Amino acid sequence: MEVAMSAVVGELMSQSISFLMNKYNSLRHAQSESEEKVLERLQHLLMRACTIVKEADTRYITNSGMMMQLKTLSEAMYRGYSVLDNMRYRALQDGARIDKVSNNNSSGSSLYLAKRSRSTTDKATCLDSHGALESLEIATSNMMEFIVLLGGCERMSRRPYDVYLYTDNFVFSRHAEKQKLLSFLLQHNDPHGDHALPVLPVIGGPTTGKKSLVAHVCGDERVRSRFSSVLHLDGDNLLSILNHGRTMEGMMLVVVEFASDVDDDVWQKFQSFLIRISRGSKIIIVSKLKGLARFGSVKPIFLSVLSKDELRYLFKALAFGSVDPAEHPRLVQIADEFVKVLNNMQGSLIAANSYADVLRKDLNVRFWRCTLDKAIRFLKRNLSIDGVQPSTRLSQGHRVDITDFALHPLSMTRYTINVSVKEESPSVTLGGLIADPRVRPEGDFILTSWESRLPPHKSFVYFVTSHARDTCEGSALLGRKRRGVPI
Repeated sequence: MEVAMSAVVGELMSQSISFLMNKYNSLRHAQSESEEKVLERLQHLLMRACTIVKEADTRYITNSGMMMQLKTLSEAMYRGYSVLDNMRYRALQDGARIDKVSNNNSSGSSLYLAKRSRSTTDKATCLDSHGALESLEIATSNMMEFIVLLGGCERMSRRPYDVYLYTDNFVFSRHAEKQKLLSFLLQHNDPHGDHALPVLPVIGGPTTGKKSLVAHVCGDERVRSRFSSVLHLDGDNLLSILNHGRTMEGMMLVVVEFASDVDDDVWQKFQSFLIRISRGSKIIIVSKLKGLARFGSVKPIFLSVLSKDELRYLFKALAFGSVDPAEHPRLVQIADEFVKVLNNMQGSLIAANSYADVLRKDLNVRFWRCTLDKAIRFLKRNLSIDGVQPSTRLSQGHRVDITDFALHPLSMTRYTINVSVKEESPSVTLGGLIADPRVRPEGDFILTSWESRLPPHKSFVYFVTSHARDTCEGSALLGRKRRGVPI
């Protein structure tokens, strides 16, 4: 009797599992067909949006309404790319989940849990995909007038490496901001007027790409031909320009970088001097201080950190380089985890480029996973000190613990490039240290996290010293004069 009961129960369990598997596969097939339609529509709209954005980047746009449309379209485009990648590479996770269930098909609860987990994931993905699709459809449906007007905008002169430079120097996703800055610089103003000079403040937090945006626009051919010279000034020594009046002539573009606030009387004296000797000139203020927006004659440009979708697009482009990410689906998943870490670091562009530069040199799953684990431990360790992000601590002149990268108690502070320091101390790269901690020199050394591969070859250099817990909160290195921290 017991044998018969056991056989009946076994048969019922087998039929139940078979029924659940068939139902699961049927639902999955229907879901797959629906996803394919969404995927196809999303790909079509992304191709159209990308074409419009790229063409807009080759034109001089002066219409403020077009700039707003361009910003809306680009935001929808980056969100669409993020959702598209999630849909493409989720198949790898599904395959692993199904294999796990198949290997344990004696348990109906395992199948139920897998199905429930899949259902929850499907629902979230479905909402994301339809939301992204709707945003793109709205953005692109109103682009006909934009495209017509864009055809009447003057085309920029492009150099062969402009597109690469545009991404490599952090001027990424700032389509509308770039157009607004170009419009300000190319707009004609009366050089004989007595009113104050046109002033445009560019305000943003650390590592948001303020100086890179300005440098990129200042390199434009029409901007260079419009101004006789481009003068870069330190806001802390603003009135030093008074000693060079005899050597200044013609219309100038003056870029002033402020690390601290300036007295209104000092600013008025500076501006009056420029009006007297160089009528028709223009001023760009670059700073992280919102209060300096009061000196602007036009609405300031405020740069915020990149959104998660924008950061994800940029990080993948930098980490994979010329390699097709579709060939490395597991690395794409790890890249997504990196983006989460970078978001927790306030979307630091320096960190994004530093990690991407390390990963691009070794497209190995184990290496990427190991580097990700180190990045996570590095972030947690420094947040545990006082709850402040590592990039913020560095910008404030404090030490940051890098024990997890070097596998040895070390901390670093940030320096501008200084020849004497580099000569007296050994130097290693962040990539070299992560790949093999044994390259760590004995004693103090210089750590280069990343170097731009194109002019002006900007480097991000740190001074590393042995870590002492009782001095971790120190704001400067003992026995050394700090050379300054870039804004």
